[in-house]
Amino acid sequence: MTSDATAFDASTPLARELADLSQRKRRLAMREFPLPSTPRVLTVANQKGGVGKTTTTVNLAAALAREGARVLVIDLDPQGNASTALGVDHRGDKPSVYDVLIHDESIADIVQQSPESDNLFCLPATIHLAGAEIELVPMVAREQRLRGSLDRFLAQMEEAGAGFHYVFIDCPPSLGLLTINAFVAAREVLIPIQCEYYALEGLSQLLNNISLIERHLNPTLAVSTILLTMYDGRTRLAFQVAEDVRTHFPEQTLSAVIPRSVRISEAPSYGQTVISFDPGSPGSVSYLEAAAEIAERGASHRGN
Repeated sequence: MTSDATAFDASTPLARELADLSQRKRRLAMREFPLPSTPRVLTVANQKGGVGKTTTTVNLAAALAREGARVLVIDLDPQGNASTALGVDHRGDKPSVYDVLIHDESIADIVQQSPESDNLFCLPATIHLAGAEIELVPMVAREQRLRGSLDRFLAQMEEAGAGFHYVFIDCPPSLGLLTINAFVAAREVLIPIQCEYYALEGLSQLLNNISLIERHLNPTLAVSTILLTMYDGRTRLAFQVAEDVRTHFPEQTLSAVIPRSVRISEAPSYGQTVISFDPGSPGSVSYLEAAAEIAERGASHRGN
C-alpha cells in the first residue's frame, strides 16, 4: 500500500518534473510564432566544439517549420551532420553547397526538401566541402560567395511566391573561409553556449572576430541570440554558468535553456530532429520554447 502511494506522490522529483513539462506544453500551445516580414538569416557559430551547434541549428529550424515558417538550413560543415539530421542525402556524388561556392551553381538547383516537414529545406554539405577552404583562396570576392548566391535565391523565391522566413547557417568550429562566408551571408549570429566548465572560453575571441567581420565585410552583422545548451539543473555549475552568461549578455540570452538529453542525442542517428523523433520530450519542448522566443523577438525584424 505504501509503495502505491509513493508511486503517485506528487511531491516526488519525477512527478514534479512531469507536472512542469505538462505546464510548459500547455503554455506553448497558447503561444504564437509570428513570422518576420523579411527573411532572417542567422549563422549559428561557436569556435569551441561540442557545444550543440549543429543540434541547435536543425532543431530550431524544425521547430519553426513545424509552426508554419518556411526555413532553409545551409550546411557549411564538411562533416555534413546537419544534412544527416534533416534526412537529406549528402553522399559525395550529390550536388551540394560546395558547387554553390566553387562553381557558381544556383541554390535553387541544389536545395532539397527535408522529409521532416514541407516547410523545411536543406542545402547539403558533402565531403568535397573539405577542400573548399583552399579552392576559395584565389577567388575574387571569396568572402562574398555565399552571400551573393543566397541573396539571389531568396529574391528568386520571393518573386515566385515561395519566400523563406528563416535561414540558418551551420558552420564548422574553426574560423576559416567557410565560416567567414557564413558571417558575411548572415545578418544575425546565434551563439550556443554549453553550461559547463570553460563555457566562456574563447567567446571573447569569437566576439572579436564577429566585430572584425562587421567592420570590414558585413556592417549589418550582430550577435542577436545566445542559447544555453546542455543544462543540467541538478548541478550548481550549470546554474552558475547560466547566471554568468545572463549577467554578461542580458539582452541576447534567451530565457529558454536546452537540457542535457539522451533523446536529443539519439535523434540524428534516425535522420531526424528531436522535434519529430520525440515531440513530447523535454528536449523537444525546450527547443520549441527557444524557437518561440526567437520568433517573438524578431516579429518586427527588418532585413537589409
